[in-house]
Amino acid sequence: MTNVLLKTNFEFPGQKSLYKGKVRDVYNIDGQYMVMVASDRISAFDVVLPRGIPYKGQVLNQIASKFLDATADICPNWKITSPDPNVTIGRFCSIYPVEMIIRGYLTGSSWRTYQSGARLICGVPVPDGMKEHQRFQVPIITPTTKAAEGHDEDITEAELLAQGLVPAEEYALIKKYTFALFQRGTEMAAEKGLILVDTKYEFGKGPDGKIYLCDEIHTPDSSRYFYLEGYEERQAAGQQQRQLSKEFVREWLMANGFMGKEGQQVPEMSDAWISEISDRYIELYEGITGEKFNRTQSDDILTRVENNILGWLKTI
Repeated sequence: MTNVLLKTNFEFPGQKSLYKGKVRDVYNIDGQYMVMVASDRISAFDVVLPRGIPYKGQVLNQIASKFLDATADICPNWKITSPDPNVTIGRFCSIYPVEMIIRGYLTGSSWRTYQSGARLICGVPVPDGMKEHQRFQVPIITPTTKAAEGHDEDITEAELLAQGLVPAEEYALIKKYTFALFQRGTEMAAEKGLILVDTKYEFGKGPDGKIYLCDEIHTPDSSRYFYLEGYEERQAAGQQQRQLSKEFVREWLMANGFMGKEGQQVPEMSDAWISEISDRYIELYEGITGEKFNRTQSDDILTRVENNILGWLKTI
């Protein structure tokens, strides 16, 4: 298989800490900068799968970088530069312990919750009689808490405010940003013949006290897309929608008896399946951006990434 970037353990000048997430490794430089390395790890059901996916980190980093630039007029974001295909460097922020998930359609986990009989999703009322993949009259926000380990947990707006996870005034601004970002993402997706179905945003507070959009945005790991063409016809016929997201990975895992529950084993991921996932991620990139994906060839990804980060750090 092609060389993949599974983990990093760099030591940079001024480095204060290293946080390893499910997919990204984040370096704190002097409490001023965050160096975020998008690995080729892949997660599903809050579990990091045992094998990496070639070019996945590059796909995620470059999509996020493009959308951060394209939404900077809506709210400030953390990005300063992207010195490597797998790296974004930005302002250091204290991240709020809440992920802002916004849904335009009844799909995925929200549909599974709805199917179970629930008509409140994270405290948001949902009407009877809806069908899978049906559009909400107005997008709904269904936040989750950010878990350091294990599963993120659904939470209502009232609960997160009561627990003091985000001050009320700051949450109101984050909520405003979330709706505006989703609207921009929806418009940009439509230009590419796509529907932005749902996505998540993360926010943090910078040393200047401002709220910044952080992490990734509108990537296939954080978002779900449908093809716009044929959506209405498929809904009317009760057919599944054509998706452009990593839902196909979740579906493969579920079909093979894995949903991240205790005692379940991740099914074997063959070379052929890894190659197919990689190809699908590249298809996602090209569909979402409308641009050809350029595979960055490297015999030693770790050295390339480290040298490109060090090169930028020398300029500050």
